[in-house]
Amino acid sequence: MKIDILGVQAFVAIADHGSFNKAADVLHVTQTAVTQRLRNLEIFLGVTLLERTTRSIALTRTGQDFLPQARRLLQELSAALTEIRETGKAQRGDVSIACIPTAGIRYLPQVIREYSALFPDNRIKILDHASVGVAEAVLRREAEFGINLAGPNHPELSTTPLLQDQFVLVCRDDHALARRKSITWTQLQSHPLIFAGQASGNRALLDGYLGSESLRGEQMGQSGQGGQAGLSLQIHYEVQRNSTALGLVEAGIAAAIVPNLAMQKGTYPRLRVIKLQDPVISRTLVLVARKAARLSPAAQLLYDMIKNSRVVK
Repeated sequence: MKIDILGVQAFVAIADHGSFNKAADVLHVTQTAVTQRLRNLEIFLGVTLLERTTRSIALTRTGQDFLPQARRLLQELSAALTEIRETGKAQRGDVSIACIPTAGIRYLPQVIREYSALFPDNRIKILDHASVGVAEAVLRREAEFGINLAGPNHPELSTTPLLQDQFVLVCRDDHALARRKSITWTQLQSHPLIFAGQASGNRALLDGYLGSESLRGEQMGQSGQGGQAGLSLQIHYEVQRNSTALGLVEAGIAAAIVPNLAMQKGTYPRLRVIKLQDPVISRTLVLVARKAARLSPAAQLLYDMIKNSRVVK
């Protein structure tokens, strides 16, 4: 059923002010428009609401019964529209978040696209930092929340697990390993590698799994804590950013160990991704926020969308 809101407005205004002319002034339309709106409403309802002569206007019995219902309808509609408008205002605003660079390559863009479609007026500032920088940005209130690597946490920060991101070998299509689907860490020992530098959070994680001595290319009789016994990798190149590593691989310098999220589909058509096994090493990405802080409504919406996203999960 089509509800004639304009007609109801005209009817209530005429009844309240006792005049078509005054009703037109209140509604900011012409008297002809008010007359036509009332006529359309009466035709739609199939009843007469007003008895009008050249000198007076009076409500019919049906009009008297309908008037309180019409007022209530308009009041409820006004209240509903006001609530929606105020909710929309609360959801608008600027949002600043921090994230490790790989989260900004494949995971975050799709969520941001969905968020921006819903809230096109909201502005988003993304601070891409190394993992230490993400935590610091949230602590210093430069960012309301962040996407970081799981690890030792500052007591003022809380974390929520987001996804697992496996480390892979990336090589060019003319590399000796390019046709492999998977490879063990031991089988990499004869190949020069590009690796995360000491300042990278990825390096600390890999050191913990493989043993720091293994990654310096020094043969170990037995592994360190969490390390691989007898493993000696040829780390010829160290970089702080995965994007730098991929650029070197594209140039044919060497193969690289990077998180799977670092590979953006279609960006490097000549590169091949090979699974690493024995052990399979993954890192956990987490949402990080200050325990004592309450996110702004706009930031909370983005936080929830990221938390509930199924992108690359």
